Amino acid sequence: MRKCRWLILSLALLLAAALAAGCGGKPQESQKEEAKEEDKLQIGLSFDSFVIERWLRDRDMFVSTAQSLGAEVNVQVAGGVVEEQISQIEYFIQKKMNVIVVIPIDGEALCEVLKEAKDKGIYVICYDRLVENVNADLYITIDNEKVGNLMGEALIKACPKGGNIFAINGSPTDGNVDEVVKGFTEAVENSNLNIVYTGYCDNWLAELAGNHVNQGLEVTRDVVGIMCGNDDLASQVVKVLSENRLAGKVVVVAQDADLAACQRIVEETQEMTVYKPIEQEAYTAAEFAVALGRGEDITSGEGEYKATETFNDGTYDVPYYRINPVAVTKENMDKVIIEGGFHTREDVYLNIREEE
Repeated sequence: MRKCRWLILSLALLLAAALAAGCGGKPQESQKEEAKEEDKLQIGLSFDSFVIERWLRDRDMFVSTAQSLGAEVNVQVAGGVVEEQISQIEYFIQKKMNVIVVIPIDGEALCEVLKEAKDKGIYVICYDRLVENVNADLYITIDNEKVGNLMGEALIKACPKGGNIFAINGSPTDGNVDEVVKGFTEAVENSNLNIVYTGYCDNWLAELAGNHVNQGLEVTRDVVGIMCGNDDLASQVVKVLSENRLAGKVVVVAQDADLAACQRIVEETQEMTVYKPIEQEAYTAAEFAVALGRGEDITSGEGEYKATETFNDGTYDVPYYRINPVAVTKENMDKVIIEGGFHTREDVYLNIREEE
């Protein structure tokens, strides 16, 4: 009996040794692969939500660019909930990310957690929207004052006789909104356009834009134009105008060049949109993120992109990189949007073709 047990034990030991010998190289290779992954530059990318169409494009371009440069990107989406975004940034800090790139829901609410990240030696990039008083390592965005200028100029051109206009702005917690409003106000202040109603849409909720139009029409139905904080808000504005038989009669301007907005422009229910080269913004931000993570000087280094300007965040002058927007109307839709590859001709003119 003892001999039998000894024989079984011996065979078991031999089998274990054989398995170890046959598979010995694999764990080592796996460990090497894991080590390589850990050695890669780690970037945390935090979005407020994907409600706005453009953010999906930003995500895809940023991630693909960063990965092509040898970095790993952890994407988190807060779904428009500030507390969730704070929690996700705390997770990035815990995971010791090299760089955190954030599209904030509420800049004021994220200030302390981003300061904590900075204190832990993590680089912080404010993407498209600034978080004030954090001393971010970079603020990259479209020139938002210029966006406001372009919308104001488009209304002036489309309404040569002047008249009353509404301003339906985005979220009051989005710092970009202030810049857009500033640019828009400067553009129209010396014109014969009069802003008779102003509204803000919390968290960029499009249905609120429709409510604001109804409230504005209660003030006066004598309105010649409406400025919308983005194309998503414009969708509800045009809907309410249609319900009041004013679509196509009241000039609507917005920004983002969403597909539905481009369709409305060729259908003549929206006058213009502002195209923001978001893919350029995304891949440039990714290159900056990788450069920062590698300890490179992004203000005067040898990289292709340099943040040579500064922007005051309320306390600090932070490195600033801005990208110029482009006004898009029916006249230049093909050249800017279609030839530029942002949307296809088939998609933009879909409803026009159906009518024909």
